[in-house]
Amino acid sequence: MHPAVVKGVRGVVVRAFLDDAAKCELVSVDAARGGVAPRVLEKIHPSGFFEGFLGGVAEVFPHRFRVTRHGGEVCTVEDPYAFLPTLGELDLHLFNEGNDHRVYEKLGAHLRRHNGVGGVSFAVWAPGARRVSVVGDFNRWDGRYHMMRALGASGVWELFIPGVEAGARYKYEILGPNEPAPFLKSDPYAHYFEPPPNNASVVYPLPGYEWGDAEWLRRRAATDWQRRPVSIYELHLGSWKRVPEEGARVLSYRELAVALPPYLREMGFTHVELMPPAEHPFDGSWGYQVTGFYAPTQRFGTPHDFMFFVDAMHAAGIGVIVDWVPAHFPRDTFALEAFDGTHLYEHADPRQGAHHDWGTLIFNFGRHEVRAFLAGSALAWLGRYHVDGLRVDAVASMLYLDYSRKDGEWIPNRDGGRENLDAIEFLRHTNALVHHYHPGVLMIAEESTSFPGVTRPVCEGGLGFDLKWNMGWMHDTLAYFRSDPLFRKWRHNQLTFGMLYQYSEKFTQVFSHDEVVHGKGSMLNKMPQPDVAGRARNLRALYAFMWAWPGKKTLFMGCEFGQSAEWRYDRSLDWHLLQYMDHEGVRRTVRDLNRLYLADAALAANEQDPGGFAWLNADAADLSVLTFLRRAADDGVVWLVACNFTPVQRDCRIGAPRDGFWEEVLNTDATEYGGGGAGNLGGVRAGHIAWDGQPCSLDICLPPMATVIFRQEKPSVKPVVQ
Repeated sequence: MHPAVVKGVRGVVVRAFLDDAAKCELVSVDAARGGVAPRVLEKIHPSGFFEGFLGGVAEVFPHRFRVTRHGGEVCTVEDPYAFLPTLGELDLHLFNEGNDHRVYEKLGAHLRRHNGVGGVSFAVWAPGARRVSVVGDFNRWDGRYHMMRALGASGVWELFIPGVEAGARYKYEILGPNEPAPFLKSDPYAHYFEPPPNNASVVYPLPGYEWGDAEWLRRRAATDWQRRPVSIYELHLGSWKRVPEEGARVLSYRELAVALPPYLREMGFTHVELMPPAEHPFDGSWGYQVTGFYAPTQRFGTPHDFMFFVDAMHAAGIGVIVDWVPAHFPRDTFALEAFDGTHLYEHADPRQGAHHDWGTLIFNFGRHEVRAFLAGSALAWLGRYHVDGLRVDAVASMLYLDYSRKDGEWIPNRDGGRENLDAIEFLRHTNALVHHYHPGVLMIAEESTSFPGVTRPVCEGGLGFDLKWNMGWMHDTLAYFRSDPLFRKWRHNQLTFGMLYQYSEKFTQVFSHDEVVHGKGSMLNKMPQPDVAGRARNLRALYAFMWAWPGKKTLFMGCEFGQSAEWRYDRSLDWHLLQYMDHEGVRRTVRDLNRLYLADAALAANEQDPGGFAWLNADAADLSVLTFLRRAADDGVVWLVACNFTPVQRDCRIGAPRDGFWEEVLNTDATEYGGGGAGNLGGVRAGHIAWDGQPCSLDICLPPMATVIFRQEKPSVKPVVQ
């Protein structure tokens, strides 16, 4: 309804499209307050288009339609266009400048009561469109019903549709600037989706879950994770465990909430990191080709089920990190590609907007509304779903314009360089927002280059991440351990080189899913020994070396028990292998390493400080022996770490910073791990013989292919009470 002048008479005109109506009457909601008596509208087109002019009526008024169906049924229908927009000028202004930090509460589909009437408000950004309609179950997917309103020059289209309820499927029907026919797109801001192949967005009542983790969130906000142990279990939701009795059915979020926490607690992991749980159409992408940046995938349940999963993790003392993928998006036609008929979310020039390696598209990080969309996604996972951190995928591909490109396939930045200045600013902006709104969460970069300042604070010119995957350490270490022990003495530098840059960033050591797919072999089968027992012995020594090295820890599921096969996304881990000691021994080793790491949190508090590490002997290449110490800031707790990466037992002397008894707290050759049992009978006493630059030393038995950790805690000196 809107004012009009017809044949010189001022009034209001109202129109309605009701293709199943034989008769339509205009009814005032409140005739006593400026309305009019019911008025029959003229059917001016046989498809169901009705119109009426009310001369002499000064202004629009609240109204409904009384509809008589062709079968004689009479019902009352709300007019969607009788409701004013649910977005204000400030909302649109903040969105267009990229500064609406709660944009996910404005755009998308939201159940609400508007002027006392229940329904759903829809809003979508499509500035290039000539028309946008909401289509769905509620209007038989007919774009003539609910054409949206363009809100000024904002590019946002909006409409409140009365009567739409939770569970309704919908999409946007868009007529682009040059297309002769409209096309369908799912909602970029949708909370929930139906399964492929239709991929419709689903109206979901997101508020309403009763969280029970207030105390967890309070403690998290007060936690400095740089000074706390962090041991992360990377997990793929669909293949951790399945139900073989039901055709290898995947576990739901709620089933995982029951099965996973006891295992993580028993194993000593502090966090679980989920490979992307956001909606994606293709299982084989493992979640990394996202089409629903705000929606937990429907494969395992509803958004409330995902909340239940996170809540259960928090109740068990386990943090939840999710993989977040702002680097690229897939070309699925129902999603973001050419969303409004133009290159809206992606760059138009493929030299900036396309990833050749992955067949995906690159976000236009210089566009304000795109930055708002992506930053809003990060904040939504943290705010709506209470997750405790984001591991940002493929950061290197965001930082460099020439990433995996040949000359002529990329465009330099405005300064003539190769850095993607818009992406760098986006990462800084997002990390700053995250830490402002959600103190205590972890932002982790998967970044494989030497780009400076990845974990330096934004205020100091860095990118603002909390941790960075130590890809260089991972590649060098695996190259060493793949080699035959006979030749390792010529690769010794691959184990020591990492200390040259260890403190340039705040690192987490990582063996991720990327290392156990595509023919790379499982962690166990990377080891060069011909028999499983030998490979398990080597793997135990590697994991102990990793846990003893300064930095946080990240390990992919299945690696903790030495799964023999490469990981597959479409089947369960091989849990039956735990009946064999070679695999169970690896699991026990990882469990005890985590327990030791957690128990000696004072070392973790000092692991970002170069003073917390010292080589004892890094030069015994001919023996393939490596010794170093780790210490707390006050030297209250000290570890002596000795590694022997050949199958020959070594009896050797190692330096120690003080005398007294040094407890042997972990020996990967212990019989309880499936080893040969060589060792030091629980510990060794150090004497005052200077060695390795230390004032004291101890004679140890260093078992073949093993890592041994000795520990000493300085006795506290209590004041004498007079």
